[in-house]
Amino acid sequence: MTMTIPMPGSQVRGSKTGKPIMALLDLLSRTWALGIIWNLHSGPAKFRQLQQRCEKISSTLLNTRLKELKTLELIEIKKTGYQLSYQGIELFEIIYPLEYWSSQWAQALKEESK
Repeated sequence: MTMTIPMPGSQVRGSKTGKPIMALLDLLSRTWALGIIWNLHSGPAKFRQLQQRCEKISSTLLNTRLKELKTLELIEIKKTGYQLSYQGIELFEIIYPLEYWSSQWAQALKEESK
């Protein structure tokens, strides 16, 4: 089965009408989509640099995700390499607070398991 790019307004996983939030969740649930956004927040990267940042993701999968993220205008290509677009930066700023929450959650689970 070939996966299509989850465009708002088109049928996506979880929504026949393609509600924007469902299109976003479909995209972010794909292997390495969120990881690429996360890793590009630390700065632009050429393909091989990004591949290293993403724990040696396969070049095929990285290429696929980069095409999707570029089509959805979350990343752009500049002379310095791939980087987050304005929309990508805004998305990262929404996601970033989850890092703090997840650290607190992990600590709570650790303490409860003692």
